[in-house]
Amino acid sequence: MSASQTLLIALRALLRNKLRSFLTMLGIIIGVFAVIAMVAAGDGATARVQSLFASIGTNMLIVLPGSSQRGGALGDFGTQPTLTWDDLKAIHDDIPSVRYAAAILHQSTQVQSEEHNWNTSVNGTSPDYFAIRDWVATQGSLFKQSDLDGQSKAAVLGQTVVIKLFGSPTFDPVGQTIRINNVPFQVIGVLEPKGQSVQGQDNDNVVFIPQTTFQSKIQGGLQKFINGTLVIGASSENNTARAQSQITALLRDRHHIDPTAEDDFSIRNLAEIASTLTSAMKALALLLAAIAAVSLLVGGIGIMNIMLVSVTERTREIGLRMAIGAKPRHILNQFLTESLVLAASGGIIGTTCGIAATQFMAHRFGWLIPIRPEVIAVAVGFSALVGVSFGLFPARKASRLDPIEGLRYE
Repeated sequence: MSASQTLLIALRALLRNKLRSFLTMLGIIIGVFAVIAMVAAGDGATARVQSLFASIGTNMLIVLPGSSQRGGALGDFGTQPTLTWDDLKAIHDDIPSVRYAAAILHQSTQVQSEEHNWNTSVNGTSPDYFAIRDWVATQGSLFKQSDLDGQSKAAVLGQTVVIKLFGSPTFDPVGQTIRINNVPFQVIGVLEPKGQSVQGQDNDNVVFIPQTTFQSKIQGGLQKFINGTLVIGASSENNTARAQSQITALLRDRHHIDPTAEDDFSIRNLAEIASTLTSAMKALALLLAAIAAVSLLVGGIGIMNIMLVSVTERTREIGLRMAIGAKPRHILNQFLTESLVLAASGGIIGTTCGIAATQFMAHRFGWLIPIRPEVIAVAVGFSALVGVSFGLFPARKASRLDPIEGLRYE
């Protein structure tokens, strides 16, 4: 008997009980669908985390000042100014693994245009900050060192602030005047959109002005101390850890900290945080895929169950075929083919559903969710393997049937 004849007989046998065949395939369909959808969702979440950290800068270090203590209660890092402008200059000039170094001074305040007002984050910084964040202007330009030296009243706006103050994301506010704490500033640029941060905050809801202007017009300074944090850009992502250790040694030396004493500052390495989160997301995706793969095994058990029932129902047919010349291998091949058709059909339908679900998630969440061809191949191949493996026992049982007993079966 040829392979095409065996396949044709298998299809006819399965189509006799369409509903039962479909319900048998359902376990495979759900399993393949779940594997593809879960792996794609995990890959999408991992890519999302990576893109969020890329928008911040994975070669970036954040140096927070020390903590305050009142009545025995110890505050968090950043509550006590311990970093100085001389520290910032030393980090930039004396550490070869550091390429950029900037202070970031922050205050939430009301910003006004001629027709609207909006409460936003106003930040004083230097041009190095934009280089660290790889943040460019889509309209106008960023302020320069000359703006810091002259305490220029120049402002660079995030996209959200443009929408809130001027009503449209396409409006060009360059040259317009806004007021911060009733002080007029001229808009010189608009930053490219960055979207949400890892914490879910809007990166575009921000206004940047020169740090010298911020100190004199917005918040006031602490003379030699920085009332904010330091943002450091390493020369490369591979040098981030080295820069962190060198900055730690430099600041401990400058602050005359005893070798047994704790640091009066804290350094956050975003590359380490990004790596940890990415590893966690990959592990979660693998766990979800493993859980989803269990349903493939459940589907295989369903195939075995139905094929055993089919062997029992068709005992007389098997005996008749063997009596007229069919060999045990022909019977074995027929039932294996039926199991394979059930599993492969379920795999194809499950793949279609998985791809559709992935596209829906991508549209729903606005993520770029990749569909890896190798995952589809493994899922479909595994479903076929499950069909053959779990169909082997019923097929062997059918092939070993005594023709005389089969003909006597009622």
